[in-house]
Amino acid sequence: MQSVEYIDRATGRRAVETVMGDRALRFAYETLLGRTLWPVLFGSRLVSSLLGRRYDSPRSRKDIAALAATPGCRPEEAERPVGDYASFNDFFTRRLRPGARPVGEGVVSPADGRLRLFLGADADTPFPLKGATRSLRGVFAADAPGGRYDVAVVRLAPVDYHRFHFPCDCTSDGPVRVLPGSYHSVNPIALLRRPDVYAENERQVLKCRAAFGDFWLVDVGAFGVGTIVQTYSGRTHAKGGEKGYFKFGGSTVIFVAHAGAVRFDGDLVENSAAGLETRVLCGERIGDAG
Repeated sequence: MQSVEYIDRATGRRAVETVMGDRALRFAYETLLGRTLWPVLFGSRLVSSLLGRRYDSPRSRKDIAALAATPGCRPEEAERPVGDYASFNDFFTRRLRPGARPVGEGVVSPADGRLRLFLGADADTPFPLKGATRSLRGVFAADAPGGRYDVAVVRLAPVDYHRFHFPCDCTSDGPVRVLPGSYHSVNPIALLRRPDVYAENERQVLKCRAAFGDFWLVDVGAFGVGTIVQTYSGRTHAKGGEKGYFKFGGSTVIFVAHAGAVRFDGDLVENSAAGLETRVLCGERIGDAG
């Protein structure tokens, strides 16, 4: 396994993220044979769907213990005891017990994960993340809004809580727009070797409107994520309300707002400027209306 550093917001110190599946990812992204298999592994939903079926099977219950024991998983926060889950995916998409993710003031993180900010980007400004680059035009599949925007990328790891939520009181402007794509990993190893993952993978984009103006939530699929499930209903959404969840596989939620509409907290701005992600929790304050 490879280690990746990030800032643990709770302590303000550097921490180490364990990259799961290191050996398999290195084969897929760093060998000639692995790269020749990309159309099979990542070019369609097939492999991810097969993995999804495996992890939906009751036989996958035996895999829960290993994930629950991985540092950062926090199984004690789950709404049910680990032994009560019927399959690996049942545990992976678990809801949390009441109060495990209190909703903070201001604008809050839509998901558990490692957050990095990219401020003042226009549609064609490349923004890097762990060696990868992409632009808003690529993420939005050429239908990117004009002007300048602030972008918060929240990258989930397998140990994280995999439901995502609304970051503020808002209304949604129409249905989710589904942009079909590949199913590359969003693991740091893959991000280094495949520069445009967030513009190539399947994305689901929802435009919303809040007191500070329009914003967009982009849910990004990844290898092993056979399904992105949207659970919200209606057009009016409360801050902290559940929006959906990812099935097995690490993935990403991208929050996009007009530049300056949200004053992001200083520690997140400082860490991002230094090229570091910050570990945040779903519902935790990340800024306020600008």
